[in-house]
Amino acid sequence: MNESDTPSRAGVSRRRMLGGTVAGTLGIAAATALPLSTSTQFGAAGTARAQQAAPSGTYRIDLHSHVLPPDYRAALLSHGHFTIGGYPTPEWSPESALAFMDYYGIQAQALSVSDPGVGFLPAGKEANDMARYCNDYVAGLTKQHPTRFGSFAVLPMPDIAASVAEAIHALDVLHADGIVLLSAYNGVYLGDPSYEPLTIALNERKAYVFVHPAAIPDDAKPTLPLPDFLEEFTFDTTRAATMMMLTGVTQRYPNIRFQLSHAGGTLPFLSWRIGVASETAIGENWPQGLGKPSLLDAKTQISRFFYDTALSASPAAMSAVSAVTSRDHIVFGSDWPFSATTLPQSGTHDPAPGLSDIFDADQRMEVEHHAPLRQLPRLAAAINAG
Repeated sequence: MNESDTPSRAGVSRRRMLGGTVAGTLGIAAATALPLSTSTQFGAAGTARAQQAAPSGTYRIDLHSHVLPPDYRAALLSHGHFTIGGYPTPEWSPESALAFMDYYGIQAQALSVSDPGVGFLPAGKEANDMARYCNDYVAGLTKQHPTRFGSFAVLPMPDIAASVAEAIHALDVLHADGIVLLSAYNGVYLGDPSYEPLTIALNERKAYVFVHPAAIPDDAKPTLPLPDFLEEFTFDTTRAATMMMLTGVTQRYPNIRFQLSHAGGTLPFLSWRIGVASETAIGENWPQGLGKPSLLDAKTQISRFFYDTALSASPAAMSAVSAVTSRDHIVFGSDWPFSATTLPQSGTHDPAPGLSDIFDADQRMEVEHHAPLRQLPRLAAAINAG
């Protein structure tokens, strides 16, 4: 599930090198061309209205932000990962993260490793050690800056046994705030029965799980001159969420809180279509009192996901999300440092001005502070104690 050749191949092919360069260039061009906001937009009811005032101060809790520890970034580059999802692999440091947060009024970030996780390394000791290194590194940051950083631990997927062990260590010993999982590993999506032991362990710990999209291998997707983060990432998030519903994961493991990246991909827009079986004779005549299969109860399952605002702070995206869930299931996300071109730390100090096209100040405070902080009790306790 990566953009470069795996260690089992002969190295990075010329096609992928050129493709990554083109995709990266297009990615920057597309990102910088996107408007941050407009003065008048369409509200949830479809009527035009002026932007509303945003809250002031440093209050935002960022549940979609990334970390690239030094050894991890070096390993990515040495294995040919010069782009991630079509975006040039960025640099990261605690100092740059804090400067970004201070500029955009972000009180704290829950840090996570993005695609490709550690799956680009050989399964076994190398992948296991890298996952532990990343998790220890971020745990150190949360101790040094307990009110500024949280952590979503990375696992050595797709090795299930090793991932169960690392999840237990991260949650029980390092006291991570949650776990980050990719939408799929080697083409096997979340919800697959082979992941059951891990899902059981996460459910037992009432884990918060951040679902991040994974790049689809070149031979499994159309050849288009577009970086994955523009479209493919959203589609892969949708596939993962749908598979988790189809296989009953969202029903059997209600203690797990799943956060879907980028406003749930296309899930809100497709919500009726995905649950269309409930509109057929099967759904209409289902016996009362008998539990419904997941896709017959899609409306309920979809409403239970959490949806972040990363690269989705627009009336179109937020109206769709607001139509399928309550506002306490919408959480702020910046996608930094992968969003650095759209958030250049110049001009406005609002990282998501489009949210004011649909939410008032109190509603933004719910989305950007209260809702995310409720899901991370360790971070909430640290902030409240501070």
